[in-house]
Amino acid sequence: MSSSFTYQFDTPTYKGTSTVPTGLFINGKFVEPVQKGTIEVLNPVNGKVITSVAAGTAADIDIAAQAARKAYKERWGLKVPGVQRGRMLSKLADLLQANVDEFSALEALDVGKTFNAARNSTFSTIAALRYYAGWADKIQGKTIETNETKLAYTRHEPIGVVGAIIPWNFPLAMLSWKIGPALAAGNAVILKPSELTPLTALRLCPLFVEAGFPDGVINIVNGYGSTAGQALSEHMAVDKIAFTGSTLTGRKIMEAAAKTNLKKVTLELGGKSPSVIFDDVNLEQTVKWVSHGIFLNHGQACTASSRIFVQAGIYDKFLKAFAEHTLSLKVGDPFEPDTYQGPQVSQTQFERIMGYIKSGKEDGATVHIGGERHGNEGYFIQPTIFTECKPSMKIVQEEIFGPVAAIIKFTTEEEAVQQANNTLYGLACSVFTRDIDRAIRVAHSIEAGTAWINCHNSTELSVPFGGFKQSGIGRELGEYALEHYTNVKAVHVNIGHRL
Repeated sequence: MSSSFTYQFDTPTYKGTSTVPTGLFINGKFVEPVQKGTIEVLNPVNGKVITSVAAGTAADIDIAAQAARKAYKERWGLKVPGVQRGRMLSKLADLLQANVDEFSALEALDVGKTFNAARNSTFSTIAALRYYAGWADKIQGKTIETNETKLAYTRHEPIGVVGAIIPWNFPLAMLSWKIGPALAAGNAVILKPSELTPLTALRLCPLFVEAGFPDGVINIVNGYGSTAGQALSEHMAVDKIAFTGSTLTGRKIMEAAAKTNLKKVTLELGGKSPSVIFDDVNLEQTVKWVSHGIFLNHGQACTASSRIFVQAGIYDKFLKAFAEHTLSLKVGDPFEPDTYQGPQVSQTQFERIMGYIKSGKEDGATVHIGGERHGNEGYFIQPTIFTECKPSMKIVQEEIFGPVAAIIKFTTEEEAVQQANNTLYGLACSVFTRDIDRAIRVAHSIEAGTAWINCHNSTELSVPFGGFKQSGIGRELGEYALEHYTNVKAVHVNIGHRL
């Protein structure tokens, strides 16, 4: 039997107690890892240890894979009708909603995001689980007309065992984006949360049991990417990997899948999303949406609008208004009700972002506001705006994953599109203009999987999400996601053809 830890919250936005198991959740129960290793979980506000959790390795992934395979074969998959799978997912959503503030507080503690932002993310998680609960009994094939002596139809069957590897920026939401469609389609799951932010995934495990999922159908294995993540990607009993994270790690996962059992892979990877702002915009609304685009979750979002292209005629007005709005964003304690931005998630991420800020200064960009550490403790960084940016600069070309915006002036629509597409990435973009013809034309011209018009970071559960180019393979959300969690079988029935 593994241990647990209890945390007492006494904050302006949440007061309560949370008890979180710290082991590995395999085959319906918490167990100690084979090698008895642990991972320290740190508080980004002050860098202090919150607790330690079990560190799984290849041996634990193997145990989880065998448990998932057995569960899939014996008590899950198409042996459980879709309507029953949907009821379990719906029950899980209900249980999460009954504990919404506790989970939100845990995510705020673990990630460093504000309690209010974490609460929004928790409600989004609940909605995603309910959305896929509704799909569970609607996954179906087709009857296909051929000739009078044959009946031909397709079946959309579960793939089998799905390995899911999720990032640290939206732990609960990313969990739901993976397990929602996977379970709805009838797959068993082994999920590895980020070693930085495992707490909400672990706290959710007792709810899996209470919701009625059979033992082995959902397994949560904490661990480092280089050990547990690699083992999951290479395991011969895992039929698919669903990954959200960096492009570099995505390449390694593809390589591991290719070298082993050629497992299916979906990848939601990095981005360097452009926002293109034309002269005719509603300035007030555009400033608010672009701020939401870059500073949401402290800039730690793959869709962050870190390249902001502003047409010359409105450049000065936009820069003034955007800077004023940015300066109004409060940086501080995530549990204070008026805080907008908390700390970055870790010391490593803090140093990475500060390294990019240093690079921008050295390359000749101008720090308009920000550009420094905020305070003397924890991983806080001032929201930062660079001007005088050139296309070759690292801050323009590389994903920073922090509260750092590069503003670039343009003159013509053609110039804006060319610069927006001058990137290895293609995850998202946004276009701001009152001219609907131009808005649609530019949105269609930018090479990105998601294009927002007069908004940014405004996803919908029913609308697919994913990237072009080096931003990934496959799609999350909507009906499109289900295609990546099923195999299509064609069945041919001879009803009269004689040889």
